[in-house]
Amino acid sequence: MAEQLTAVAGEFGSYLDGLLARLDQGAGWCGVFWHRDPDGMRACREGREVPPWDVVDALLRDLAATYGTAPALAERERARALHTAALTAYDARPGAHDTLTRRLHATLRERHDADEREAALTRRLAEAGTEVEAEALRVDLAWARDARHRATARCAELRDRLSRMARPEPWQAASSGSAPGGPADAHPAASGRRPTEAAPAKPRKRRRGSARFAGLDDETPAPLVLPGTPQAGPDLRGARFAGAEAETESPEAVGPAPQPDDHRAVDHAVARLAALRAAGRSGEAHMLLAEAARWPAVRFPLLADALTHADWTTLRWEAAALPPEQLVTAAQALTAANYPEEAHRLLREGAARPPEETGAAVARLDVEGRTRDARTLLDACVRTRTPEDAARLATPDPDRLTPLLLAAARHVSEEHHRALLHALRAAGSTP
Repeated sequence: MAEQLTAVAGEFGSYLDGLLARLDQGAGWCGVFWHRDPDGMRACREGREVPPWDVVDALLRDLAATYGTAPALAERERARALHTAALTAYDARPGAHDTLTRRLHATLRERHDADEREAALTRRLAEAGTEVEAEALRVDLAWARDARHRATARCAELRDRLSRMARPEPWQAASSGSAPGGPADAHPAASGRRPTEAAPAKPRKRRRGSARFAGLDDETPAPLVLPGTPQAGPDLRGARFAGAEAETESPEAVGPAPQPDDHRAVDHAVARLAALRAAGRSGEAHMLLAEAARWPAVRFPLLADALTHADWTTLRWEAAALPPEQLVTAAQALTAANYPEEAHRLLREGAARPPEETGAAVARLDVEGRTRDARTLLDACVRTRTPEDAARLATPDPDRLTPLLLAAARHVSEEHHRALLHALRAAGSTP
């Protein structure tokens, strides 16, 4: 069994090594991680450690920036499967539960510290006396928000791993008395700290009544939005030059019209992007795009029209990691503004997330009465996933989701419907 686990972990290490070989080691997030903690990166590359998923996702974003979105999307599902298998292998080792518990406490403190940094920087930004000072504070604030998103998602990842260890297999239970071992606590490259930031000396005990921690245990983690360094693309204005045809059109959406503040925000962002690119500050330019991906949906058509093809592709990739409900709203705003191709691409890229996560979001949308939004999301998933993967969307709530899935598949074609029905029956989700 130990040899099996080592082989599984080594397979992910080999995959990661191959992924890194295709990237510029000094650029994007790849360069950031190597600068922060070369020892930790080598440990991950050699299969001795498994990074959090957001680190792998950041490297895939670098891949997308260098080679295009399609190759990165093709890699994502395989990377996710290998990463999950490697985590399972590491979590099966003696002492892993204690190691993960320590990491969870440390990550909760990182989340708390990021909250405090974000609040302090927000106050300072409101009081900034000059544009130079405000610009520097905006960059720091973007990093603080990014650290909060990462820490929140990592808490969720660690809790999920711990929950899966609650009912160990018999062979795991038999080894529970062994001496503690397992991977070392998360290294700086995985934790997202800057090179100058010291690791916390001791986890701070959670104060149950503290407002800082209110709702954290029940919180749905915000998806990671990490900065990288996209390569310069052709200087074509507007996402309309992307050139691909939509396979299907999302339902017509009616939303609020952009206001003057929306136009001003987009104009300012485009001007800042141009200045950052001219100064060679591509990492900060990506941070700006990552922040813009979380703007209100009404601004997405404005951004699609104003950004270069390369910058819009980067922003769309970042937006694909939004919570599914927000993803659908952004896609509908694009469709309503006569960008159906971009709406379709956004949904297709967003459908690459784990099927169970999308299924849970569809169930929430249906409960809230957002039936059209639920169908839009299901349609994208049914069209872009294998029947077996699509069937996994029903896992969170089979009684509610199975009929919706089958209806979405029938809307695509009878062939899709038959294939999905067979996959659902094989998975035990329907008679």
